[in-house]
Amino acid sequence: MDVAVATSQSPVLSDLIPACRDACGAADHLLVEVRKGVSAKVVRGGKLDAALLDENQFAAHGYAWVATYVAGLQQMLEWAEQLEAAGSLTELESLMLQAAYGEYLAQIAGGIPMTQVEWVRPRNMGVSDAAIAAFLTPAVSRLIAEGNTDAVRMRIAQLIADGNFGNLGIDEMLGMVRDQFRRFAEEKVIPFAHGWHERDELIPIEIIDEMAELGVFGLTIPEQWGGLGMEKMAMCVVTEELSRAYIGVGSLGTRSEIAAELIRLGGTDEQKEYWLPKLASGEILPTAVFTEPNTGSDLGSLRTRAVQDGDVYKITGNKTWITHAARTDLMTLLARTNPGTKDWKGLSMFLAEKPRGTDAEPFPAEGMTGGEIEVLGYRGMKEYELGFDDFTVPAKNLLGQQEGQGFKQLMATFESARIQTAARAVGVAQNAMELGMKYAQERVQFGKPIFEFPRVAGKIAWMAVETMVARQLTYDSARQKDSDRRCDIEAGMAKLLAARVAWSNADNALQIHGGNGYAVEYPISRVLCDARILNVFEGAAEIQAQVIARGLLTARS
Repeated sequence: MDVAVATSQSPVLSDLIPACRDACGAADHLLVEVRKGVSAKVVRGGKLDAALLDENQFAAHGYAWVATYVAGLQQMLEWAEQLEAAGSLTELESLMLQAAYGEYLAQIAGGIPMTQVEWVRPRNMGVSDAAIAAFLTPAVSRLIAEGNTDAVRMRIAQLIADGNFGNLGIDEMLGMVRDQFRRFAEEKVIPFAHGWHERDELIPIEIIDEMAELGVFGLTIPEQWGGLGMEKMAMCVVTEELSRAYIGVGSLGTRSEIAAELIRLGGTDEQKEYWLPKLASGEILPTAVFTEPNTGSDLGSLRTRAVQDGDVYKITGNKTWITHAARTDLMTLLARTNPGTKDWKGLSMFLAEKPRGTDAEPFPAEGMTGGEIEVLGYRGMKEYELGFDDFTVPAKNLLGQQEGQGFKQLMATFESARIQTAARAVGVAQNAMELGMKYAQERVQFGKPIFEFPRVAGKIAWMAVETMVARQLTYDSARQKDSDRRCDIEAGMAKLLAARVAWSNADNALQIHGGNGYAVEYPISRVLCDARILNVFEGAAEIQAQVIARGLLTARS
C-alpha cells in the first residue's frame, strides 16, 4: 500500500545517533534542573515534606513525567545502538528513533500532556528560562525541528504498511517464545475474544488449561518449584503477545505472578513447597484480594479484620474489585490482624483457600458471599465485590507465619506486577494499532483507501513510534529486575507511559474507524474499553506519578 509522501529520499538525519546522544545529555541536564525546581517546592530541612508534596502535586507529577520521557528516550537510543552494532538498524528503526526524539524533546520543552486536560511545562516545575535555553542545544533544536515532521511520519507509514512495526531488539530465544505465543493467540484467542466480550463470558477453561500446558502460570517460578524459571523479560514477551490478542488472556498470568512472588519472597519453606508447584502447573488459580470499598490505593486504611481463634483466623469485612474471584481456588488476602493500628503496620497476608465456584453458585464457601460488578471492558475474568463473615483460614496459611508483614510482603511484589501491567498495555497498544492499520487499508473513501490520507497514516505512524518507546521502557525495567536491581521507579515509569499509549492508540484507532468504531460489532470498540482500565488499576496514573516523584526526590534528597 502506497502512502502519499513528497520525499525523493529518506528523511533520516545523517548524524542521527550522535545527535540523539547529545540530546540525551541535554535532557539529563534539564532533568537535574527540574529536580532542583521541584525540590525547592517540596523539600524542607533536607527531607521531603508530605504536606508540601500534596500541595505541589502538579509540579511533582510533572517531574515524574519528564523523568519518564527522558528514560524513554535513553532506552530508544540504547535500542538503536544495539541494532546498529548488530547490523540490524534499518531505515524504519532510524525513523522511529528520530520521531520519538523530535516529539518528546518538543513536549519536554513546550508541555507534556499528563492527561487530555493537564499539561506540565518546565516553568510549572520551577525551571528558569536560562535552563530552558541551555536545554535547546543545536542537536535538540534540530531534532525538534526535523525529527517528527510530516515527511518522517509518512515515510514511517510507508514502511509499516506491510505489518512490520520494527525490530523489537530481543534475542533469538525470546523471539522463539514470542512466535510460539503469537501462534497460540492467533489460533485460539483472536477469533473468539470479541465474542467472549460481547457475551460477557468468562474465558473458557479450556483456554486456561492450554495456557497452563504452555507454562504461562509458572513462567517465572523457579524450576525447583515446578516452574520454567524464566526471566521477567520472557514474562514481558509472553504477556505482550497474549494481551495483543485479548487483555483478559494476557491478564490471567497477573494473579499467578503476584501470588507466586508473595509466596516465593515472603512464605515459609513449607508454604513454598506446597503452593508454588500448584500455581506453576495451573492446578490452582489464584486471585488477589486487597482492595476495599472507599480505600483504593490507600491500602494502609484497610478495615477487613482477621482474629485468631485457636488454629484458625476468622476474617470479617468487605473487598471490592476482585478479579476472577469466582473461578479461583486461592485468595491472597490482606487483612488487619492488629486492631489497635490504623496504618499498614497492622496488616497481614493470608493464603486463603476457597472452593472453585460455578455459574449456579459462584461463591459456595461458608462465611463468604460475592456479587458481580458489571464493567465496560476487561470482562473475561469478571470483577466482584466480596463479603466475609467469620470466614476461616488455617493459621498455618498466614504468609511467612508472622503477623504485621502483609503490607511489606505486598510491596515486594509491586515491581513485577507493574512490569507485567506495562507489558499488557504494550500488547493492547499493539492490537489497537494493528486494528487501525487494517481498517485504514481496507476502507475506501473518495476513491482510495483512507490509509493514503496523511492524517490517517500519520496517526498510525505515531502509534508505531510511541508503542516502541513504551515497549523499550518496559523491557528495560524487566532487565533491571532480572539483574536483581531495585526497579520500582523504572517499573512505575513503564506502567505510566505504556498505559497512556494504550489508551491513545485505542482512541485514535477508533477515530480512524469513524462511526463504525462506535459499533459494538467492531473489535476496536472492545479494545477502547479494555485500554481505559490500564490507567486505573495497579495504581492509577496519578498515584503512579506520585510514587515515581517521591522515589526520585527521596533518592538523593
